[in-house]
Amino acid sequence: MERDLFSQEHDEYRAVLRDFLAKEVEPHMSAWEQAGIVPRDLYRQLGELGTMGIQFPEEFGGAGETTFLYNVVLAEELSRLSVHFGGIGLHLDIVVPYFLDLANDEQRQRWFPGLASGDLVTCIGMTEPGTGSDLAGISTTAVRDGDHYVVNGSKTFITGGVNAELAVVVVRTGRADDRRGGLSLLVVEDGTPGYDHSHKLDKLGMRATDTAELFFDSVRVPVANLLGEEGKGFDYLTRNLPQERLSIGVGAIAACEAALERTIAYVHERSAFGKTIATFQNTKFELADMASDIEAGRAMVDRAILALDKGRLSVADAAKVKLFTTDLQGEVMDRCLQLFGGYGFMREYPIAQMYADSRVSRIYGGTNEIMKVIVAQSLGL
Repeated sequence: MERDLFSQEHDEYRAVLRDFLAKEVEPHMSAWEQAGIVPRDLYRQLGELGTMGIQFPEEFGGAGETTFLYNVVLAEELSRLSVHFGGIGLHLDIVVPYFLDLANDEQRQRWFPGLASGDLVTCIGMTEPGTGSDLAGISTTAVRDGDHYVVNGSKTFITGGVNAELAVVVVRTGRADDRRGGLSLLVVEDGTPGYDHSHKLDKLGMRATDTAELFFDSVRVPVANLLGEEGKGFDYLTRNLPQERLSIGVGAIAACEAALERTIAYVHERSAFGKTIATFQNTKFELADMASDIEAGRAMVDRAILALDKGRLSVADAAKVKLFTTDLQGEVMDRCLQLFGGYGFMREYPIAQMYADSRVSRIYGGTNEIMKVIVAQSLGL
């Protein structure tokens, strides 16, 4: 079905991105996957392209755009090539909004120019070894000591954590009867004594994306690095959940489309019993089923994108998007890989990489079991 989300400006941006990714990213992905990280300078190249500063005010070197559509274009182009590099999606879709919404004038002057140019890259430290999706259970502490907080604790599964110069860390600055109270957001800067973000985790998929553990051993963080107000961290995190979960849905449905396209091309090439497997009824039915399901998911995602831009995307509706699209992503990758036969199990074939990369989408951003709880609560259950 024809889409009418994008303007000519979005189409022109897509063309520029597609050319950049084909020349500067795709040829190097195998090496970056082996290394488990992309070169830090890649973010500066994206800064020169304008990608890093899309939503930052012009006075800080950005484009001043407020629509989410440019982020959508980037996610779709990455999925089209089946590439995952660094924490670019997390940085732009999830962390940057905290800076845009919460940074005071001094923080804007200090951080925005570097964020817009790609000289500063971010990550967000939420998940802890013992908390998972239970953010209210965060135990990393930040104790006020004069004009500093002293931070102790650790975080795990932090996307982009190795390359990041700025980590927005969810810390416990107080206690309250409500477990969600007493949380705050602190920006911890690379090079701060006692802060270690060098431990890179070895993952099943998305191997070119550096995923780290963060350790805080009596780290002294200036009070001036507090984002927003002390004790309101949980409210801030909840505020950005719709965009975070929609961004996962955008990537999931785009990955489904890319997998279907690659599989259709492959079944026309592969022969069995003297004819291409595209002629088999089972192949036709499998691909027809997937094409219909993906079209339904695309309609859901596009509707949610428009709702987000209008400020109307609810937490429950975003949870529905994430739940449906990521479950569909897992199903599509499995069915597409099956049509590749034994070759689908070989990493030299992109479908194998896409299969491995897709598995985490049902876990991060809140597990799909949590999404079901949110949707059920919205139904009064």
